[in-house]
Amino acid sequence: MVDKKGETLPVRAFMGILTAIVWTYDILSYPFCYLLTMRERQRQNQIKGEPLNGNPSDPYRDSTHLHGLKTTMYENCYTLDLLFDKAVDQFADLRCLGTRDVLQEEDEKQADGRTFKKVVLGDYKWRTFRDVNEEAENLGKGLLALGMKPKENILIFAETRAEFQIALNACFKFNFPVVTLYATLGEKAIAYGINQTEVTHVITNASLLPKLAAIKKDIPNVTNIIYMEDQLKKIRSTDFDNGVKVHSFSSVIEKGLNTVDTVRAEPHPDDIAVIMYTSGSTGAPKGVLISHGNMVAFLAGASSRIGKYGPEDTCICYLPLAHVLELASELALLAKGVSIGYSSPLTLTDTSSKVKRGCKGDITVLQPTLMLAVPLIVDRIYNGVMDKVQAMAPLQKALFEFACHYKSTQIDRGFSTPIFDRIVFSKLSNLLGGRVRIILCGGAALSATLQRFMHVCFCCPMLQGYGLTETCGGGTIVQPGDHTLGHVGAPLNCCDIKLIDWPEGNYNVADKPNPRGEVLIGGGNITLGYYKNPQKTQEDFLVEKGKRWFKTGDIGEMRPDGTLKIIDRKKDLVKLQTGEYVSLGNVESTLKKCPLVENACVYADGDFTYCVALVIPYRKNLEAMADTMGLSSMDWEDLCHDQSITKEVLKAIQQTAKGDKLQKFEIPTQIKLCSEMWTPDSGLVTDAFKLKRRPLADFYQRDIKKMYGK
Repeated sequence: MVDKKGETLPVRAFMGILTAIVWTYDILSYPFCYLLTMRERQRQNQIKGEPLNGNPSDPYRDSTHLHGLKTTMYENCYTLDLLFDKAVDQFADLRCLGTRDVLQEEDEKQADGRTFKKVVLGDYKWRTFRDVNEEAENLGKGLLALGMKPKENILIFAETRAEFQIALNACFKFNFPVVTLYATLGEKAIAYGINQTEVTHVITNASLLPKLAAIKKDIPNVTNIIYMEDQLKKIRSTDFDNGVKVHSFSSVIEKGLNTVDTVRAEPHPDDIAVIMYTSGSTGAPKGVLISHGNMVAFLAGASSRIGKYGPEDTCICYLPLAHVLELASELALLAKGVSIGYSSPLTLTDTSSKVKRGCKGDITVLQPTLMLAVPLIVDRIYNGVMDKVQAMAPLQKALFEFACHYKSTQIDRGFSTPIFDRIVFSKLSNLLGGRVRIILCGGAALSATLQRFMHVCFCCPMLQGYGLTETCGGGTIVQPGDHTLGHVGAPLNCCDIKLIDWPEGNYNVADKPNPRGEVLIGGGNITLGYYKNPQKTQEDFLVEKGKRWFKTGDIGEMRPDGTLKIIDRKKDLVKLQTGEYVSLGNVESTLKKCPLVENACVYADGDFTYCVALVIPYRKNLEAMADTMGLSSMDWEDLCHDQSITKEVLKAIQQTAKGDKLQKFEIPTQIKLCSEMWTPDSGLVTDAFKLKRRPLADFYQRDIKKMYGK
């Protein structure tokens, strides 16, 4: 006998007995658990942020630092070079930066007959803090010998790796402002960044040399290119035929080692440390001017909020160092003596696309205790786990679902579940190496479902943060131990947050029960503006009573405990013909809850009464649905163009939207299924995988017009 969920009578009987056992255990253990977790629950329920003068229109501040804002992690360390110098003094001979040996590259034939390049990887090899400091010192001297001068811009155009971090520290030491550009940018964007910042020296990967060679005529100011060597492929150090000198990374370090009587110009807190180009989700990229003092202030606030971490910890790093989340996080980790093991999304796990079958991914080998993530990575982990759950036997599936529900309830109570962690969730935590105790997620909004899923299944808290490049990546971070969902935490102790009215969206600080409005962040971590763009700087930044503020464009709500909830975004708000406003980001978050949707971009035309959506289907689930419809013989592209498939996906999306209580005008009435993935290489999403609305609208212009009957 099978019920409507597919559970047999024995499965239901077993689950009934298990429920009774757990219920009995809860009753017997409740008094002890309540007493043991009392302090933890008190901390979770305490006020975390407060308006300075008790008025909701006043700036909110971290409740533990109402007397003033932090500006540095350590006394007299107001520049990034001094911060790293202190770490070297404390942790000189401890491991610092780790790189995994690449033993060989092989062709691996897939089941469908295609062949892909795979790598065979060895162990991690480590540089100590002393090693890194010496390499950075000599690299800086070598750059001086190649003609670099203090306060002249230098570009680091590379993928995330140990040499990137060494180059950063060299530039901080010798006061060379670092320009960062994403390695996935196209040729025009690269040339634009190089020319706007008047860069003469470029540090890059060996694999990116062809990109620079292709635009050599468009970057006339560049005189020297330094490339980071590849482990397997040896590059012949030949100069470009336009006179540009090409040097290996190690040769510049060697040049610096043999250079004597070099005096370095130490940076001042107001000097520019990084010119970081934003990823351009809403228009052309802008170079954000980050001073040493800005970044040091943010690191002070972030390190205070995250809590205890240090030399006993290891973090796996694979996100782009050209993104503020990764760069700031690595600097904060190194300042406390954390060792960093480098990876990439292509080699992160045992099943990553570049890892040879039978070999171990980086996270399995490294077994980190700390991890950084962006929502897209979390979403992929979630989909991978749920695929395995769906393939389980009925008893296993029922046990897993029961354990998830039970643990989630216990988390809300402030209790732990050691038995279920050991029996049910230990194998899942091993997917992340088995030792991860904190995951910090940023770069975009993370749904409450994913946040709780990671905490439940991987037995560690996921701390969500909120910030922008213009605030050095910081504004808020959820406190460890705060398991409530739907918010991004209280202000860091390096900055204040205030709300201002936005009448157009009907958001006001006087709103009840909670104040709402546009989020402004103010403090030492607010950057100096945009490079060579005074007009945009004046629009987005302001100074009041000596404090710099940044207008984020995000709409927030301050909760009674002083934590911030992001509820809307000004630039995502579109007014329909009928006068209603549609929050595109909010609708997209709902659509991605549908099992058939991997990603979505909602489009609203103000001349119409409805919105439409571009949808990347979740392939495995769409193909399973096609199989039930007798369409299993169709290839992927044909499935995405099939009208009957599109109709069924639209039904599922609309059902999800109604279940999430979207208004009728917010629910898409037409969709386009997109067979191609949206990647940074395609230019349709940023390197942080945020949607680029304008390029997406241009790319699918014909489809959008068709959905609107134009």
